[in-house]
Amino acid sequence: MTANKYSVLNTRVHNVDGYAKVTGRATYTFDVKLPGMLYGKILRSPHPHARIISIDPTEALKLPGVRAVVTGKDTLGVKQGIWRRYPELCDEQILTIEKVRYIGEPVAAVAAITEEIAEQALDLIDVQYEVLPFVDDPMEAIKKEAPMIHEGVERNVNVTRHIEWGDVEEAFEEAEYVREDWFKLGGQAHMCMETRATVASYTSDKKLTVYTSTQSPYYHQALLAGVLGLRESDIRVIAHYVGGGFGGKFELDASQFCASVLSMKLSKPVKIVFTREEDFIATKRRTPMYYYVRTGVKKDGTFCARETRVFTNGGAYTGMGATALYLTGFFHSFPYKWKAYRYDGYRVYTNSLPSSSMRGFGAPQAMFCSEQQIDWIAADLGLDIIEIRRKNAHTTGYEVPGQATIGSCGLNQCLDRIEQWIKAKGTLPKNRAIGISAAGFMTGGIFNWFDSPYSFSSAVVTINYDGVVELHVGAQDIGQGSNTTLAMICAEALGVKLENIKVHSGDTDHCPADLGAWGSRQTLMAGNATKMAAEDAKKQLLEFASAKFGYNIIYDLDIKDNWVHNVARPERGMNYVDLVKEALRGKDGQRIIGRGHYTPHRKGMISPAYSYMVQAVEAEIDVETGKLSIINCTTAHDCGQPINTLGLIGQLEGAASMAAGYGYLENMPVEDGKVMNPNLVDYKIIRAPDMPECEIIEIDTYEPEGPYGAKEAGEGLTNPTAAALGNAIFHATGLQMKQAPIMSEMIVNAFKEKKKEGGTR
Repeated sequence: MTANKYSVLNTRVHNVDGYAKVTGRATYTFDVKLPGMLYGKILRSPHPHARIISIDPTEALKLPGVRAVVTGKDTLGVKQGIWRRYPELCDEQILTIEKVRYIGEPVAAVAAITEEIAEQALDLIDVQYEVLPFVDDPMEAIKKEAPMIHEGVERNVNVTRHIEWGDVEEAFEEAEYVREDWFKLGGQAHMCMETRATVASYTSDKKLTVYTSTQSPYYHQALLAGVLGLRESDIRVIAHYVGGGFGGKFELDASQFCASVLSMKLSKPVKIVFTREEDFIATKRRTPMYYYVRTGVKKDGTFCARETRVFTNGGAYTGMGATALYLTGFFHSFPYKWKAYRYDGYRVYTNSLPSSSMRGFGAPQAMFCSEQQIDWIAADLGLDIIEIRRKNAHTTGYEVPGQATIGSCGLNQCLDRIEQWIKAKGTLPKNRAIGISAAGFMTGGIFNWFDSPYSFSSAVVTINYDGVVELHVGAQDIGQGSNTTLAMICAEALGVKLENIKVHSGDTDHCPADLGAWGSRQTLMAGNATKMAAEDAKKQLLEFASAKFGYNIIYDLDIKDNWVHNVARPERGMNYVDLVKEALRGKDGQRIIGRGHYTPHRKGMISPAYSYMVQAVEAEIDVETGKLSIINCTTAHDCGQPINTLGLIGQLEGAASMAAGYGYLENMPVEDGKVMNPNLVDYKIIRAPDMPECEIIEIDTYEPEGPYGAKEAGEGLTNPTAAALGNAIFHATGLQMKQAPIMSEMIVNAFKEKKKEGGTR
């Protein structure tokens, strides 16, 4: 680490919302209670595929305390989706009218004076179904004889994606070694501590206020306007505190829609909070995939060509699945240079809960296949696993043909540091080994699939008479600490102390539009907007100081640590607060307001910047039971210039925890369209005793597109862990694991197969 040249950045600070959270003062949607509020519950389909013959709410409405029942026929019937630029991908009616396509799909909603009464009323709603044939596996759904899930969609293929560069066939001819493998990747629940929750309040002046747990208040304002027939500005979305998102809370969900529809019918506030089981069975999950990978290399390890085909289990509706389908193919080439590459992806409708975005956005699946196959190839050719990666690694300035331009890259430095760490470990005990995986990840997406007319991120900085700075941003803090990071950027750019900054976010009435928390975009995009707004405000202050002192505003004056001073003679100056007071009086009482915005225009269709990392997982395998234990998880990580040091460490450790869960614990079996373990007893996640030691080796680079040189940190590290774990198993046992999560019984069965084939451990 280099010496810190900043006053605020790259220092250890408390989260700006830390006191509110640890003292219990933070208000989450679950805590919201309004006068006259009713409670809503949702009736869900028991069938994976069925036509709705009729819905009769008569008996439910007779139950004392029930105030309303709504069905799809009480709505505008608008098909909604997050890919607004392509209306054909907006395919979901949240309260379906004609038929259900997965177990748990909403068919009606009830509002009552208590949750208990609303729950009782669900049993009194009479729904008549015509049960239809169903299919819940994509490899079966693409067959000619499979049931048609959406009318007119041939072989249930929802979306296709293609990426190609170079002459793939010629490159394979040049290869001296070719390997091909099939992999199967499971789903994963987002498992936010806070389940989906909404309080909607529609008033007689035709205004709707929605308190909700969301990753993007602006998205939900716009999406609700589209399905409810209201103007965007007549909807106010408030999300002061959010208990986790991980990619699952920026699409419109049934709590938001049904609470709003009920409130508009009754002109009363309506609250809907999902149970944990509802969060499992009726919200979107990480996308399950079947992966075919064919790779050709030279005997010295030089990568020649890769051909990939992917079939994803899209579930009943599109959601963000089209993006996940593209990104998994894009990141399957990362972080290496390929002479030729071809990817064909097929997103297939099935009669199961929809799959969509989740932390890593298709890249964990891509890395699990790619990075394990690279180790298997290295073993077959007798090559070193670090050297084969170093030989083919991305470097600064490299262009992924037609896809991306790499502005900064510390991948080789990451490989060097992990190599040193492995050598320092020495000889390991029997049945213990270290596996590695490299990865790269985007820092926000460039393509505007939401079709927003606004800047990707915006910020407004207002300076008060007492020197307190009001920072208004639309970027949503979902627990990742973005409010703290943006406050630090604002303080650094303006030249004031962190305690001078007050952050306002999560309210569409008072914050500028922002595309929200997804794709690791906030530090770079909202950070750039914040930096611009703070610099705008600072310039206005220094213009006044220049007139006061007679100095040149550009060369002579600066503000640092609340001190306005002559750059050449820092002792000559005045307190920042005193200057603010004089400036306000000198401007007839007008407060100083700075504005900033950011929309990426950098060459490349995916992202303005990419982070890089190499992770080493030390794991132990019990060969009798197949039990896995992760001993250590060490990562060399390039996020450009670190902004919020403690936040960075917390995000990387959290990503490793979630990724390890995906690697060997979080099995999500679906049988006959039904999630078989929708509870925290049977769905296993990493708990405190299971958490390995995590070490972070930060590699400093400078990203020219990022604020102060910063780029992504936190989401990208979800990508390498499962692959590194698989590689640890391979180096300890010789087993090649082609399915994730890697369950203990899979290891036991693999040992049995190996014995049958005459193999040895």
